Amino acid sequence: MRFPFRSFRGFRRHAGLGVSGDRSAWRCLRSRSMRWWSAANLVSNLGTWMQLTVQNLLVLQLTGSAAATGLSLSVQAAPGLLFGLLGGAVVDRWPRKLTAAVSQAMLAMVAFTTAALVAFGELSLPVLMGLSAVTGLIATVDGPATSLLGNDLVPERDVPSAIALGSVVHSVGRLSGTALAAVGIAVIGTAGAYVVNGLSFLFVTAVIPFLRLHPQAAAVVPAEREADTRGGLAFFFSRRTLVALAVIGAVSAVLGRNYQLTLATLVTGPLHGGAGAYGLVSALLAVGGIVGAVVAGRLRRPTVRLVALLAAAGAVLQIVAGLSPVLGMLLLMVVPMAIAESVVDTATTTVLQTDPPAHMRGRVLGVWRSVSTGWSLAGPPMLGLLVQGAGERGALVIGGVVIVAVIGAGTLARRRTTAAPAVVAPARAGEPAFQTAA
Repeated sequence: MRFPFRSFRGFRRHAGLGVSGDRSAWRCLRSRSMRWWSAANLVSNLGTWMQLTVQNLLVLQLTGSAAATGLSLSVQAAPGLLFGLLGGAVVDRWPRKLTAAVSQAMLAMVAFTTAALVAFGELSLPVLMGLSAVTGLIATVDGPATSLLGNDLVPERDVPSAIALGSVVHSVGRLSGTALAAVGIAVIGTAGAYVVNGLSFLFVTAVIPFLRLHPQAAAVVPAEREADTRGGLAFFFSRRTLVALAVIGAVSAVLGRNYQLTLATLVTGPLHGGAGAYGLVSALLAVGGIVGAVVAGRLRRPTVRLVALLAAAGAVLQIVAGLSPVLGMLLLMVVPMAIAESVVDTATTTVLQTDPPAHMRGRVLGVWRSVSTGWSLAGPPMLGLLVQGAGERGALVIGGVVIVAVIGAGTLARRRTTAAPAVVAPARAGEPAFQTAA
């Protein structure tokens, strides 16, 4: 198979790493508004992961059932599947800063309501499930609104840097928030943890009015909004770039990204490792994810071609990991696997948020939320069946082979389409010759 770039320099230029100018992974922080926005997001992530950890423990206390805990997470995710399109349309129709501020304030009210119910002993499982569903519904608007607002604070060439920074903030918030949950329960109690999360949302709400949009941020004008009558779903599937991202994302998510399941079964099964060995693997995955975010921050104009190349590379590494005879070899594969996954995530998000016209980006993110929620919910059970049928090694190898095959088939199909031979029609006397695509 021929390498798609003639030289490494060509790869760097295609990936957006070889252009002149500032290529710092954190160049987006030159914007004062982005610095405030990142600080607010870190506070919000700390509170969110603290609450989520406390919520799981709260469900266990109420029911004593791990299945009920999983159900509460599914209930919170379900609105993204059902109402992602509607949430994206709302983001396109309302001013971005107003939408983000209102959604953050509403999330704060849900957190305060839960805290009050816990404090007075009035919280039951059905009520908690209902509040989880409301949180998920608000998130269908809050997710695309806050994502696009962050991008509007920097020039478009710095959007990959902003997205990569957001990924690091998310990872730090997840690790720190989960750790703070145990301390929070002991010091301020379960209700106090919900109050802290509510205050974190209010902090973001208070910061938003002071953010200054970058002059290059595309404004959604009413004329454009009214001129484009297509819905988000029709637009998404009419855009070959977005469809390709969806295919790569779906097959990778189902067969190649659920490492918490596949690597856990591989380490504790054929490689005969214990909880400590899997903890080391998990730590290396986290390190690789952060390194990947730093690398991705240097991107300028990532493309679907780059996403496909890195996704295929990650799948090849997954195959090697599945065939690893000893734990040491697996550990060598884990970090590059996580780096490839992290860069793919940032590149995919950048294309999703910059390829569509400005007045369609909320709807595109809404469609993506719906389809990605679908494969996130369906992926683990399907992969679990594959592990049961093909074994731990077989699931990794088969998944990697399928991912490479799908990406390879898509690449060949694209090349045949773009390389369709031109037919030269004979010109009549006095008329110029013209070409038509075969």
